[in-house]
Amino acid sequence: MSLDVYLSAVRRTTVYDANITHNLAEMATALGIYDCVWRPDENGFTEAALLIEPLRRAIAKMKANPDKYRAFDSSNGWGTYKNFLPWLEKYLAACEANPDATIEVSR
Repeated sequence: MSLDVYLSAVRRTTVYDANITHNLAEMATALGIYDCVWRPDENGFTEAALLIEPLRRAIAKMKANPDKYRAFDSSNGWGTYKNFLPWLEKYLAACEANPDATIEVSR
């Protein structure tokens, strides 16, 4: 006979973090992702899996019509299409890799 002892714990671990300027809020609104990216807590977006499709659609829109979204570039250079597109692509990749991750934001 033997004794088997196990200690198991589920600990909260950050699997992705990123920062982006609020100057992109207008572009995000035009893309239809402001609510899920800037205010997920207020709009029912609780897990990363829920962001996958909205982010995919927004990225596709940006790539299909870059000039439309470049028009939202901040005049001071803080908040541009050039920076937002790769940021969204990385966020999407993180959501796809961790679909069960809980979304938290700090505004």
